[in-house]
This record gives sequence, C-alpha cells and structure tokens, in this order.
Amino acid sequence: MKKHIIYLMGICALFVGANSCQDSFLDEEVLDALAPETLNDKLGYEAAAIGLYHNLSQDFYTTDWDQTFPGIFHLGTDIVWAPSGRSNGAARPFFDYTQLISDDFGSWRIWSSLYRIINNANILISNAESGTAVGMSQNEIDAYNAEGRFFRAYAYNMLATLYGGVPLVTEPIDDAKTDFVRATLQEVNDVIEADLIMAVSNLPEVDQAVRQGRANKNMARQLLAEVYLRNGKPDLAEDQCDDIIGGGKYTLVKNRYGVRSGGDGDAFSDMFLYGNQRRNQGNTEAIWVLEQENPTDVTGGSTGNSQFRRVWGGSYHDLPGMVPTDTLGGRGLARIRLNNWVLYDLYEDDDMRNSKYSIHRKHYFNNPDAKYDAIRGTEVPYGEDATFTLSDGSEVKIFAADTIYKYAPYTLKWGQFDSRNVFGYNMVKDFMIMRLGETYLLRAEARLKQDNFDGAASDINVLRDRANAPLVSAGDITLDFILDERVRELLGEENRRMTLVRTGKLVERAQNLNGTGPIASGNIETTNGIQNYNMLLPIPQSEIDLNKDAVLEQNPGY
Repeated sequence: MKKHIIYLMGICALFVGANSCQDSFLDEEVLDALAPETLNDKLGYEAAAIGLYHNLSQDFYTTDWDQTFPGIFHLGTDIVWAPSGRSNGAARPFFDYTQLISDDFGSWRIWSSLYRIINNANILISNAESGTAVGMSQNEIDAYNAEGRFFRAYAYNMLATLYGGVPLVTEPIDDAKTDFVRATLQEVNDVIEADLIMAVSNLPEVDQAVRQGRANKNMARQLLAEVYLRNGKPDLAEDQCDDIIGGGKYTLVKNRYGVRSGGDGDAFSDMFLYGNQRRNQGNTEAIWVLEQENPTDVTGGSTGNSQFRRVWGGSYHDLPGMVPTDTLGGRGLARIRLNNWVLYDLYEDDDMRNSKYSIHRKHYFNNPDAKYDAIRGTEVPYGEDATFTLSDGSEVKIFAADTIYKYAPYTLKWGQFDSRNVFGYNMVKDFMIMRLGETYLLRAEARLKQDNFDGAASDINVLRDRANAPLVSAGDITLDFILDERVRELLGEENRRMTLVRTGKLVERAQNLNGTGPIASGNIETTNGIQNYNMLLPIPQSEIDLNKDAVLEQNPGY
C-alpha cells in the first residue's frame, strides 16, 4: 500500500478568496483538501516514523538550499566570525542583526521546517491513539506513538527556545486554517514535557531499538533534561542526567579505537571520524547519531547534500601548493571562522580537545606539482611548513592577507574526504546529535543551579580528566565557566545559538567574546547591531499575513 507523508511549509495554509459579491466566481470552492494519512499496518507506521528522521536530516543537516544555513546557529554568538563576503544569503541577518527583520527568510525556514516535523509527528501520534493496526501489538503501537512524541517535543523545544510561545498544533492539519494564535510559553512547555515523559516510558532502551539510529529512552531523557533546565527545574534535569549516566549503557571514550586507531590521533578526535561515530563502530558515548551513507555506494543513502564541511572547514586548497586531503578534512570553504577567543584564549595547554587532530592550525605544502610562490619568488617547497621566517626574524604565512579563510584554523569534527569526489560539494558523514559528554555538562549546569558547586565541578572534571586538562574546583564553577566548557567539549556539535538563548546569555557573550564593530572590518564580519530583543527570532511575517482570522502576535522589536 502506498503511503503519503504530508509536508506543510508552515502552519498557515495558502488561502485564496474574495470579499465582494456573494455569488462571485472568485469565491473559493474547495474541491479537494489535504487529509491525514491513515496508517493501517506496521509498514505504514514504519514509513511515517522514518519520514520524521528524513524531515530532520533534510531540513537541518543535509540541506543545500543555502550553503550558509548551518552558520545560522553559530554566527552572531560567541565562537565564530564570518569571513567577509563568505556568509551572505540566509546567514547574514544572524550576525548583522540590523538585517534581522520580520520577513527574514532564514527565520521562516527554521519555523516552517519545525512545523513540518510537528505535523508529520501528529499523523503518527493520531493514528497510534485512534485504534489498532493489523498485526501489531499495543506495545508496538505505543512505541511508534512515543517516537512521534519525541520528534514533536524536539521541534516544539526548538520553537519555544528560539521564538517563545508559539501556536500549538497537536492534531494533523487536514484543511486550510487561518486562525492560529500563540499559546503561552508555559502551555508549550507542558506539551513538550508530557510528550517526553511518555517517550521515556515507551521508547526502547538503546540496545533494544529496532535500529541503532532510532529513538531510544535516553534520547528522550537528554532532551527532557535540557527542557527542564530551560524551565527552571534543575532538580528534575539532574534526575534525567542521573538516569543516563548511571544506567550503564554509555561510557566516555578514553582509548583509541576504530578506523585510524593504529595511526596518528587521539581518543577524543577518534569519535568524529566517519566510520567511528556509531555505537556499533565503537563509540561508547553516542546517544543519538543521525546516520548517513555515501550515495555513491548506497542508493538514497543520504537525504541531501550537507554543507557542514564547507561551512566549518578552511579553504586551504585555494593556496598555492595545497590540495584537499583526508587528514586536512577535505575541501572546505570557511563560511565561518573560529574567533580569537576560541583559538587563543579558551583552551589550556595540552587539552586534547585542542590537539591538531581536532583543530587544524598548521599547514604544510602537500601538492607535489609545485607552483610559483610570488612572496618568495620561488617554487612552493613541497612538504615544508607554509610559514617562513624573514631576515628580521618575523614569521610570515604564505599570502598572509588570506589567513582569514584560506590559511585559517578550523575544527576537524566536520572533516570528510572521498577521493572519488575531490571537489566535495556534499559531505557524507553521520551527525552526532547527542552524546554522553554533553550529559555531564547538562548535569553540571543543573547542579550549579542548585548551588551544588562541588557536584558541578566533579562533572566538569570527568571531561577535563579525559581531555588531560587541568582539573577545577568548586570555586571555579559559574554559568559562564560551564558555557566555556561546552565550547571546549562541543565545538561544532552543539547548536550554540540554542544554548545561549536557553541560558539567557546570547547578547552578553556575543558582545563580550565576539565583539561588535563595523561590518567587514579587517575582512572579518563580526556581530553587529545586536539588541536584547534579538534573543528571540521574529515570527515569520508571511505566517502573520496569512493568518487572516486571528492575530498572530509578533515578537517585540520586530
């Protein structure tokens, strides 16, 4: 039986009509309408559930509609700058806040993608709660219900964090609707909490899931811990983290393993190598990995053309004497650049998370076909450091003016290279969305908010011990310190905008650690025009305009 998953671009359906003559030919006559899918058997439920992973992957992780889109969640925060001219398009208003207005396309894209997930989750939930399916037990139906609720909670948590109170849609939309109103933030949070509590109770344990990439109890617990922290319930957040950490299902990766275990590297960077990221590949701290396969080898193996490597990786291949390679992370474009605070002030000496296997800082000419170097007036010396010393003792990098995005340090977490596709338009790599390292950071935050500074320091030190970083004491623990530690541990992984908005620190840290200044100052575009109201994104103006039968209120400032 053919199954259809409904995709809605936003919560408001297109409306065509007229307000003139009663019998006008312009009056709308609905001859057909979208209808929720009826799921009759396990095949239908499975297709609906898999569609949710497809939605998330295609809209947020492998989309290429705008190559700068992944930068939206990091630019304008406290960790990266935009090299001049390389983060235009959808990303620009997220660091030049003077351009973040009510009809911003990036904000609309986030909003509409999340409501698409919600509507498809509602189809799964509604069917699971409306009756039975052929050949399925109630436990199986409840598990699909829980999977749908996890995704609905995931989407609503993102909406609540980035937009505040939003319209609540808990049933599939099957007709044009133009009278949405914003629920209170508390009402949205109540739905999220109820969904996740149900998901924790009915999802399988990680080692009993039908597929290792599918939803499990600890994915729901980790998300619930984050929700409780956002809602000022740190004791409940700590309980969820305790269940994950003490459940015996995960351990921190402390030893070399996997595809490069016999070569150069370290235990921390091993986790981010393609072929090492999944639980069955040796990653003992992976809680949720959104899996991708190389479409060259597996038809339909990836949901799109991910731009993460091109956004995060340096454009070193543009330098004479340099070509894309695996150890350098493949071909990047440096649409974002790590800022000075991250590169020079964040890490202590010998912190494994700052090793050359995690953050690439030094380049060596790797092109055997030597090219002319205009600075030296000689051929590029293959194998030598792409830095040389002048007669006055000063150090100069090749084409030093290009250190903004060509000779630029970058994280290797998004490194991926396929010799069959050197140009590398797309990145084929798994996405590690949740892991145990973050669980310790969430529990540290929960303990801090309960004035348990010793407990918070203990959690931080678990990670610092793994990283060979100096241990800290209770007196070192503040919210800012934990946010610093999240960068050390989760750089390039976490949604930094979400974290800073959730903790109320976006504006302060963007101003203090990224700086504000004129756009394109020194070929670096830093945070510009940020104001307190930018903590929340604008409600898309198109949604407000289409919602003709009720007032869909805009966020203040927009």
